[in-house]
Amino acid sequence: MTKGGIFPAIIGTFYLTIGSSLIALPLGVASAIYLSEYAREGWLLRLIRLGIQNLAGVPSVVFGLYGLALFVVFLGFGVSILAGSLTLGFLILPTVIGASEEAFRQVPSTFREASLALGATKFQTICRVVLPSAMPGVLTGSILGIGRAAGETAPIMFTAATFYTKHLPTSPLDQVMALPYHIYVLATSGTHIDQTRPLQYGTVLVLISLVLGINIFAIIIRTRMRRKKTW
Repeated sequence: MTKGGIFPAIIGTFYLTIGSSLIALPLGVASAIYLSEYAREGWLLRLIRLGIQNLAGVPSVVFGLYGLALFVVFLGFGVSILAGSLTLGFLILPTVIGASEEAFRQVPSTFREASLALGATKFQTICRVVLPSAMPGVLTGSILGIGRAAGETAPIMFTAATFYTKHLPTSPLDQVMALPYHIYVLATSGTHIDQTRPLQYGTVLVLISLVLGINIFAIIIRTRMRRKKTW
């Protein structure tokens, strides 16, 4: 662990981040639409929202153990990209649901009433009026979730990451190196501390740059959507 690059770790982090986003964003937005547009107010809805808020505060290591038990062992995915992406997806799901639901609440009710008065169905109103108006807020929650997924160590430690591999992944069932876990390995398992310390700092810098780049890209998209909405 004193020589060699971190390209496999960068690719692994990219795969895990994209995989978790593909799982969490559709489920999160669909759940937020149901909670804000279809569900009736009552004790059951309050209980569901309380559960979502509590899940947002659960330590990530608990999600890692959950992913290990369900995806790795019970479903038989093994330590793989698929198991890690599913675990990270459920980890950021409460954040996406909470931010998306709040964004839908911010859409004025007059928008819905005008669309319904023109003859649109409720589903058409949600797809063509509510969702486009709330999309900047939905992207904000997505940014927070993606940034958290890219920097988590505990969930992928049990479900996806490997200590070292010289091969790039070729299927969703392959193990991968990942930047957060690579940093953890260099900091805790290295025998040549003086030689690996610069590698630790460099890997941290790459991870921060990667997360910052993802956030900047999402912010640019959100800003353009807001300008389009304004015009």
